[in-house]
Amino acid sequence: MDSLYFFPIKDRHEEKRDCLSTSLSRTQKMVEITQSTIVTPSEETPKRKIWLSNLDVVAARGYTPTIYVYPSTGRKDFFPVDALKAALAKALVVFYPLAGRLNRDPETGRPEIDCTGGGVISFTASLDATLDDFKDFAPSAEMRKKLVPVADSADPPCAMMMLQMTRLRCGGIILGFAIHHYTFDGRGASLFIKTFSAFARGDLETVPTPFFDRTLLRARSPPSISFDHSDYTPNVFQSEAPSSTLSQVVCANLKLTKEQIHSLKILAGGERVSTFRAVVAHVWKCSCIARGLASDAETQLLLPVDLRGRFKPPLAPTYIGNPTMRTKAVAKVEELVSNTLEFGANLIQRAVDNITDEFGRSLIDHLESMDLEALCKRGAMSNTSLMAISWLSVPMYDADFGWGEPILMARAQMYGSGYVYLSRVPAMDGGISVIVGLEPDSMQCFKKILYEEIEEKIL
Repeated sequence: MDSLYFFPIKDRHEEKRDCLSTSLSRTQKMVEITQSTIVTPSEETPKRKIWLSNLDVVAARGYTPTIYVYPSTGRKDFFPVDALKAALAKALVVFYPLAGRLNRDPETGRPEIDCTGGGVISFTASLDATLDDFKDFAPSAEMRKKLVPVADSADPPCAMMMLQMTRLRCGGIILGFAIHHYTFDGRGASLFIKTFSAFARGDLETVPTPFFDRTLLRARSPPSISFDHSDYTPNVFQSEAPSSTLSQVVCANLKLTKEQIHSLKILAGGERVSTFRAVVAHVWKCSCIARGLASDAETQLLLPVDLRGRFKPPLAPTYIGNPTMRTKAVAKVEELVSNTLEFGANLIQRAVDNITDEFGRSLIDHLESMDLEALCKRGAMSNTSLMAISWLSVPMYDADFGWGEPILMARAQMYGSGYVYLSRVPAMDGGISVIVGLEPDSMQCFKKILYEEIEEKIL
């Protein structure tokens, strides 16, 4: 075992040895760590350094905590630990950067992925709880502490991934992943989970071929900055909101049926309007009301945009990295609230349409002269802002380890207040999940008007 990166979890008083010391002593009364190991690739993998693009380095530096929930089948051989580790070892041959470490280029200090083959930190745990105890699995700090490994730091040097398999009292299984954001975005994560689960099923025909070369997104020489990228400056990334507000968030996992989504689309301009535009326009409007924002205040909706298909030529669908950038829609609160839903939906469409190949390339060139270390840090957003992330087109539920798809896939914890995630829920027959994080004094009002507004407008 690689003692440089391993920290025995059972001894909570042991001195922290390195950057991978985790905080799994956090709920010892309920969570029992039964095993902790490092899983390495099952075959020799390339030993190389992966250069990170400017878009990678300005991604939020941290581990994305996600959970996959599987109800018990009643069988004794449900999710055997050794078989899961064997499948992970095989998946790490295909996705070998995950078995590496985040380090720095010794000459420039720039972060890079060092493909050492060192392996993934894996924990097996038991939890004295049932699936019913989690209240729709609304993200929270407590849920992350119970179900997902927590590293002391996401700064170099550190691991790229940690995994915890938790067996519940009811027999259910929860897989908790902590994957460093520099590894990949949500689309890349879904490809990895698809690969991992395919090896567990023995279905090798569905294993994709990931594309790891990020030099396609190098800045141009000479640079050509043809747009205003003032949103990508340190003073903008460091929010006006005090850092203490990061803890002042309550989350809800809300469901919208196919019929409710159809109603929102009609209100937003008709069936031609995407689910994302219709639902997010509604969420944006309701959040302004619930937060009690002044009518003359300016509110902004931040929208991450996947650039894979917008670059010319487009990047491969299996491109692994963070080829995303942030755009925004802006309006006065009074305009947004008093107008029809179509007003907000059109603002969203225009903001996204502005993102072209040249805009993306211009941003990369702009970032070349920025302090990327400052840009990768995130503060809490002010209560006039909202960020909406779409997982609607990402096959997040393609995670059948041989026992069926998960009944739920979600973040275990939000970044803070003002974040919204949309994802499909296969069991809802066209319905979706809207996971929202808001200030505690706004959430109850938000949940009430989210559904009331739909019903009133239908009537």
